[in-house]
Amino acid sequence: MSHLLQSKPVIHVKMKLVVLGGTGQTGQHLVNQALQQGHSVTAVVRNPGKMTVTHENLKVVEGNIFSEESLKPHFEGHDAVLSCLGFPTSFFSGVTGYTQSMRATLNTMRETKINRIITMTSWYTAPGSSDNGPFFIRNLLIPMIQSVLTNMYAMESILTKSEGIDWTVVRPPGLRNAPATDKDIVTHEGYFVPDANGLPTSQSVARGDVARFMLSLLGTSTWLKKGVAITTK
Repeated sequence: MSHLLQSKPVIHVKMKLVVLGGTGQTGQHLVNQALQQGHSVTAVVRNPGKMTVTHENLKVVEGNIFSEESLKPHFEGHDAVLSCLGFPTSFFSGVTGYTQSMRATLNTMRETKINRIITMTSWYTAPGSSDNGPFFIRNLLIPMIQSVLTNMYAMESILTKSEGIDWTVVRPPGLRNAPATDKDIVTHEGYFVPDANGLPTSQSVARGDVARFMLSLLGTSTWLKKGVAITTK
């Protein structure tokens, strides 16, 4: 069953957040919105010079997302981790960045006593989940990004087996480089949001709306230890 998340004011509890992938297109929306909500943010990035957001409550640090030793000092004293990490597709070798970075992240979270993580993947990560999707998705897009989806799915599997971790996987469809809107967010526990006939819709969503939804999860237990596909309406 799909559900609507109505656009309405939310009371935000101020938290200390670690953001991974904060210099990416979705990540910068996430960082900016988190700061606007009064959170303190530590953005662990490969290249601090790529961060365009500045704020007194933002700390931008250089770190290796594959190294527990590198991550640990930046995780200490924080309440939650949010990840918008992305890795390019590869036609010649498998993508491994999602699983490698998640293993390092989870190990570091346990060492630093953080148990909440919200991470972003995509629609159609599970094998066969796009079989009833639009022709373009099934026959053109999925083959192009299969290596990414495969590693995302493997990362999701790591999370499902993680003891003592309150995780949520947020699965958006195609992403538009646009700020948050006031549209309602439609959620579905699965690998896509179905239409009235149970078939995948072919919508895209603004990156700012993905960030908005991820941050909304900090104040609820609704999607703990679940994967949730989203779109907007």
